[in-house]
Amino acid sequence: MEPHLLDPARLSWPSSIPLTYTTFSLKLLKETKPTLNSPSLFVRAGKRSSESSPKGLQRQPKKDLSRILRREAAISGIERKANSKKYDTLWPKPVLEALDEAIRENRYESALKIFGLLRKQHWYEPRCQTYTKLLMMLGKCKQPEQASLLFEVMLSEGLQPTLDVYTALVSAYGHSGQLDKAFCTIEDMKSVSDCRPDVYTYSILIKCCTKLGRFDLIERIFSEMSYLGIECSTVTYNTIIDGYGKAEMFELMENSLTAMIESGTCLPDIFTLNSFIWAYGNSGQIEKMEKWYDEFQLMGIRPDIKTFNILIRSYGKACNYEKMVSVMEFMKKRFYSPTVVTFNIVIEMFGRVGNIEKMEEFFLKMKHQGVKPNSITYCSLVSAYSKAGYLKKVDSILRQIENSNVILDTPFFNCVLSAYGQAGDVKRMGELFLDMKERKFKPDNITFATMIQAYNAQGMTEAAQNLEVNMITTKDKSGARLIGC
Repeated sequence: MEPHLLDPARLSWPSSIPLTYTTFSLKLLKETKPTLNSPSLFVRAGKRSSESSPKGLQRQPKKDLSRILRREAAISGIERKANSKKYDTLWPKPVLEALDEAIRENRYESALKIFGLLRKQHWYEPRCQTYTKLLMMLGKCKQPEQASLLFEVMLSEGLQPTLDVYTALVSAYGHSGQLDKAFCTIEDMKSVSDCRPDVYTYSILIKCCTKLGRFDLIERIFSEMSYLGIECSTVTYNTIIDGYGKAEMFELMENSLTAMIESGTCLPDIFTLNSFIWAYGNSGQIEKMEKWYDEFQLMGIRPDIKTFNILIRSYGKACNYEKMVSVMEFMKKRFYSPTVVTFNIVIEMFGRVGNIEKMEEFFLKMKHQGVKPNSITYCSLVSAYSKAGYLKKVDSILRQIENSNVILDTPFFNCVLSAYGQAGDVKRMGELFLDMKERKFKPDNITFATMIQAYNAQGMTEAAQNLEVNMITTKDKSGARLIGC
């Protein structure tokens, strides 16, 4: 049965509805019992105009491809040269492009090595923007020691830290779980006239606290912001709402939304909507998810592709596959193109319950619609085939990948290693482990734990012990030294 989807043409914030109406509707929603008319869920999303398709895609001159290939070759060459100390007269463009690419892909070791190469060039001039990008990357990669060392290098080059640099350092410490250092950095910022923390700095700190479950520190941060005269922004409220939602603290999440609306300066947006429906959908409260979806529609907030992906995942987790497919059908009717994430969710959900036929059906649809599978797609396929005992199909997946340009990663190899390990094929598992190392993929704790478990299950205790020694020796023993410098 297809859900009733509201006409999207009316999707906008009605100017005639005062803010008090929205606040009242929130209170009314809390008092209203959930109804079971689940088909009423969704969307006033407008048809996308076919005129918006880019015309520039119709032409791809050969010289463009040639330029792209030369650029990729230059970047690859720079990464190789970063391991040497003798290159100090390189052209700026390939070095800077290689650094940007490594930062964008969060390859922190490569980025720091290229940065070390950059600092050796005769044309090099230290810039705070470069340090800011590197510090943000190190935060995402949870490398606080490297971030601290990088900050010291910046000071040694005579640069005065900017607000952005300090905020990036707060992010690096906070995302790595070192909240004490993050708060200390904030105190240091207060003593520098041009670098006093702003709402963005505190929003990042709040995000770090919520990710670490330190909700007890939120009130302290609010008090500090109030004392400094810093008002919460929409990003701040969304960060708090998202944190409470992921921690399943639903009452505080709803209270934060009310405070957001009553502030008079911050209005809910698509990020607020997605946080709410993710929180209730992830916890299996489908009726509440649907009610809040409708409530945000009354506020005039248009859903996006991420919204639909959340709905699909939520229905899949609740084993409501009919609605999951209905969302995809609605997207098709309204010209929302499924992304690789959309297909990955559907493939994963059918694979989890062993519905191999449906999983393969959507995998074929994915390829027919020109959506390129990625390593996550193949991980889901391998996991499902392994669970169903179809080891030959795992071999088939590996052959497909060999004939494609899919970018693999360590989690993919871990997934395949687990499949062979559970099947007791330790020989194939060992071959894959060697292949993984030849391709320069660094084994992690999951890699070693998977192989050790498989060897022990087969009574190969000596091989398991050798792997344990290998795991210890692969740990970083470089000490407190900035990579590449």
